[in-house]
Amino acid sequence: MKYDNVIQGTFIDRPNRFIANVMLASDNGSEVVARCHVKNTGRCLELLVPGAKVVLSISDDPKRKTGYDLIAVYKGDLLINMDSQAPNAVVKESFEKIVGKCDNVVPEYRYGDSRFDFYAERNGEKVFAEVKGVTLESDGLALFPDAPTERGLKHIRELTGLAGSGYRCWVIFLIQMSGVRGFSPNYAMQPELGRACEEAVAAGVNVVAYDCTVAEDSLWLGDGVPVILHS
Repeated sequence: MKYDNVIQGTFIDRPNRFIANVMLASDNGSEVVARCHVKNTGRCLELLVPGAKVVLSISDDPKRKTGYDLIAVYKGDLLINMDSQAPNAVVKESFEKIVGKCDNVVPEYRYGDSRFDFYAERNGEKVFAEVKGVTLESDGLALFPDAPTERGLKHIRELTGLAGSGYRCWVIFLIQMSGVRGFSPNYAMQPELGRACEEAVAAGVNVVAYDCTVAEDSLWLGDGVPVILHS
């Protein structure tokens, strides 16, 4: 996926989970403060630190209250895309590379009381897939989540149940950076989610992780990376 117009800025603060103040350089060399929409409602405490170099996408919607979206941040030399809408877009573009050739792919599919990121059919099988974006990195290991997520836990358990009923199910962790050595559930943050991943694998769910090729104006599916579970 690509962004149309991007610029760099310097992160100042985040008054609430939707808004960030960012310092921008103006055409005459002076600096101005811009209010930006943060396209990730997670904590991102290790990423959005004062002075961090960030990447903004410029909006062309005159009705918006903010003219920019904060989409990426540099953690040292590592560029991390933190747009929470990007993982689904990337997986949609590369769905068959991950799952295999499918007869049809339907995003945002409602099944019973749940809604899954993707539904597809493959060789007569019904396929359900849930995508989780990953922005947390520690010592070269990508981790999810960066804060407890009941919604994520619910999705994994639901897919485990569907796999037990004969459906083909996938949990796809899309790592919004490159160069990691592997992926693991964040057991320290939410041990229940780690155990849920272990139970999902035991039930036949495909729990996979892919990194990304990241640029300031784009995000593309990279390579599969090892999924490290405690069992």
